Order: sequence, then structure tokens, then C-alpha cells
Amino acid sequence: MSIARCRASGKPALAALAVAVALVLSACATTGSALPSLASAAPSLAMPSPSAGPTARHPSHVFVVIFENQAADTALGPEAPYLASLAARYGNATNYSATTHPSQPNYLEMFSGSTQGVTDDKSHDVTASSLADQLEAAGYSWRVYAENYPGKCFTDPTSLDGVDGKGDYRRKHNPAISFTAISGNPARCANITDFSHFDPAASDVAFIVPNQCNDMHDCPIATGDAWAKRFLAPLIASPAMADGLLFITFDEAHADSTNHVATIVVAPRLAAPVTSAKAYGHPSLLRTIEELYRLPCLADACQAEPMIDLLPPG
Repeated sequence: MSIARCRASGKPALAALAVAVALVLSACATTGSALPSLASAAPSLAMPSPSAGPTARHPSHVFVVIFENQAADTALGPEAPYLASLAARYGNATNYSATTHPSQPNYLEMFSGSTQGVTDDKSHDVTASSLADQLEAAGYSWRVYAENYPGKCFTDPTSLDGVDGKGDYRRKHNPAISFTAISGNPARCANITDFSHFDPAASDVAFIVPNQCNDMHDCPIATGDAWAKRFLAPLIASPAMADGLLFITFDEAHADSTNHVATIVVAPRLAAPVTSAKAYGHPSLLRTIEELYRLPCLADACQAEPMIDLLPPG
């Protein structure tokens, strides 16, 4: 019985909502009618629904690993059995394209939603906002783990720390150091370290950048795949990834005019493999992280679709 019908049966209208609800309970109990909800009887008491989002909660940790230069078909081909196995087991974005050539603008796009007008691999000092700014403002933490990075706000183009000229660190592949709000602040650029400081539980969001050899830039695909198995298998099995996400992508497809690159989403909570043929790109990766942490969008990410269909349900 509705409130109106109960009132029509002789119950007087009362000003106080609590009394009105009590009368409804008393009168309607004698009729066997279903009780109206509090929200329908008194909309002012209804709790606001939570804001819509891709999942009910953000993951415990997000990791982004960036390899170099390989097109999707070679990156997941016979030379890369481990990466191919991850793509087959978890999430595989089969229509993901890098933004441009050469390397550096793509890293800037992933970290700030824009190439920032950079069209080369030279050193640039950028004053725009970045994902690091967004995360810190919202109370979250971030790291960049760049293999062979010397530390101490190092801003030189390269550090020759590899073997036979291979395996060195390159600034152009470090997505954070070009932003002056980070490079000019020792406390903030302390969030950029080499692999010896890697701790999967140390931050909410972490970018992982192998050196010039392990990222497949200077060494064969098989070398990068072996590094991936050596480094990523323990990460995927770690407690940090039990409720975490791992994005694996490539900066660009050097020999592919379409710039089609492999992108994998590893999520242990995925019950079955997922494949998406939606048109995604580096702004989509940034937008996905922003959505997961309820952050505002940056630049090109505002027009990008987050990769929600590759994530486990909330």
C-alpha cells in the first residue's frame, strides 16, 4: 500500500517524516502490502550513488613496462615466447598504436597525455603537468625504475653503464626526468631510481624502463623476452600483484608504418583471457590509470577511451 492510500484510510498526515514512516509501517502491515523504500518515501534521505568508474576500486598497484621499437607481430612472435604467453593468458590489446616517431614523444605522451611538442630524442625540459603531479595531488605515490640510471637527478642524455656499449641508460626513455617540476626538485626526482632499488610495494604506480639492451633497442627480441621472464615472472607472482595490474607496451613500431605495437594487460584476477580490438593508444593507457585512481584527464587522454574491457571486473 502506498503512503497516499494509507493516508486515505484515515491516517492523518504528519509533518515529521519519522512519524509518517511509523504510520506507514503500522497501516500497511495490516494489509500485507509491500513496504515502500525510504528513498521513495523521502528522497532527501537517500544516499547518493557512488561515482561511476571502470571498476569498484582501484588496484593495489599499477606497473607499466615499456619496451622499444618492435611491431606487434614481431614483439609477440617466435622470438618472444614469454611475452606471447602473457598475451595469451591475460589481456591483449590487438589494435593498439603508438603515437609517433621517434621514441621520446611517445614516453611523454604516456606520462602527460601529450608529446609536449617534442619531435626528437634530444634533451628537453618540459613545464607541463604530468601523471606524477596528479598522483601526488590525490595522495598517491609513484616511481620510475630505469635500469642503470645513476640517480641524484641525473639529467645527462646517457649513462654508459652496460657491457660493450650496450645496456646503457638513456634519458629519452625516462618518462619523468624531462619534467622540470621533477628534475629540479631533489625530493621528487628521488622517485626515479635504478633497478637495484626496485620494490613492487613501494608505490601506487610505477613505470619500469629496461636499459638499451633489455628493452630490445640494441639487442635481439629474444634478449628482451628473456629479461621479461626473469624480471616480470617474480613480479606477477608477488603479493603486490595479487590485486594489481601490469601494462606491457612498446614505445613505437620502428619498421611499421601503422605504428601498431603490442600491449598486454596482466591481471591475476582475470579468470580467463581477454582480447580487445578497440583502437587504443598511449593516451588510452594514461586515461586508464587516471580512471582507476579517479584523477582528472590530461591533454590527449581526455579524448582517449580507457581500456576498461581488458581489466578484471570490480
